Amino acid sequence: MSKNPPKPASKAPSKRAPKTASKPASKAKPLAVVSGVAVAAVLLGVVSYTATRPASPGAAGSGSVAEVSADPSAGVYAELEAYARRDAADKLALGRADAPVVLIEYADFKCGYCGKFARDTEPVLVKKYVDSGVLRIEWRNFPIFGEESEAVARASWAAGQQGRFWEFHKAAYAEGAKEKGFGKDRLVALAKEAGVPDAARFAKDSEGASARAAVSADQEQGYSLGATSTPSFLINGRPIAGAQPLETFTETIEAAAKAAKAKPSKPSEPLKSSPPAGAGEKPGAGQ
Repeated sequence: MSKNPPKPASKAPSKRAPKTASKPASKAKPLAVVSGVAVAAVLLGVVSYTATRPASPGAAGSGSVAEVSADPSAGVYAELEAYARRDAADKLALGRADAPVVLIEYADFKCGYCGKFARDTEPVLVKKYVDSGVLRIEWRNFPIFGEESEAVARASWAAGQQGRFWEFHKAAYAEGAKEKGFGKDRLVALAKEAGVPDAARFAKDSEGASARAAVSADQEQGYSLGATSTPSFLINGRPIAGAQPLETFTETIEAAAKAAKAKPSKPSEPLKSSPPAGAGEKPGAGQ
């Protein structure tokens, strides 16, 4: 196996503190929250890369699954549930904002295991849990393979501004898509394939300050949790590293849903559901 994939030198997870924008809403975290994040950092940081790394950055499209299985009965850190945004206007999310379970995925479009998860596992989760209102999936751009990773991350965000993130996600993770690279012309082609209506806006948004800030915020959040590879997940505060077998996700989601159902209801006003998908946008379209 190869050495760790290159990361921006200024973004070493063990040294860099996350920006305020990438943290949960509260500014001052109690000790319990800090402890929970620290433990999650150990779980994600130590397990994640060895579980998911490709043979080499250029050969990340391996068809094999991760070598390390996550234990669905492993620790759940309730403090980490705060990392779920549950924003009904989030264009990089799929499912109801008030779903009992939120799966947060930190991923890179150049990651072969991320592509495997997107093609083989995520569609099943969408059909079984998102469509039934049990699960919400929130995407976090976590580019770790250099400039092209950063560029395609910004492009995915730009596609999302026109309601086509999940279509772009599907095109970018299609079998063999990664091997074609993510140069400028290729990103334009992917946007066209995804049905992004305004090409000029897409190009402008992809290089804009807002796209860079959004990707940076996602990236910082992942580093703050100790994620060193992709894909890495949080499911209602339970860290999972790597493109684990489908059963790992189904068992974890069902356990989380059961736990959420057992919690006493809060008197607060429920969150509104995500707005309807745009024309041609269907649940699971990003798979």
